Amino acid sequence: MLLTLVRHGEAGHPFGVNDHQRPLTARGHAQAAETAQYLKDVVQPEVFVVSPLLRAQETLKHLQAYFKDVPVVVCNTIKPEDDAKVALEWLSQLPYESIVVVCHMNVVAHLSALMTAEPFYPYALAEARVFEQAVIASGLSTQVKRFIPTL
Repeated sequence: MLLTLVRHGEAGHPFGVNDHQRPLTARGHAQAAETAQYLKDVVQPEVFVVSPLLRAQETLKHLQAYFKDVPVVVCNTIKPEDDAKVALEWLSQLPYESIVVVCHMNVVAHLSALMTAEPFYPYALAEARVFEQAVIASGLSTQVKRFIPTL
């Protein structure tokens, strides 16, 4: 099974808006588009899992351009302040063989560390990492691909 973790692209400053409503910048959209272009030839998602925050939703739109019929599940356990252990448990219950998750740096980096039993390693903006595993659980995943946009 494949699990792909994607951090959202660059978001605007939080001045005057709620953090949940921060949109991507023009650069963030370009980063997300570059990541989507890469992933279209690497994964065949059965489901997208996305944070309810606007910047993750906007990043996902770029992926959906290549995968129009893939269902989307909005997950409230992958917001910036959420516990990656809870998110890992939630993801482990999904009945899919290829999942793409779009959310936030602290969640994706902590998920990666839990899944591989390796140290925490931050994600770049719009970075994608693809993991292979028999089941989603702590210490059972191997990172097989990684992409960082050049923008």
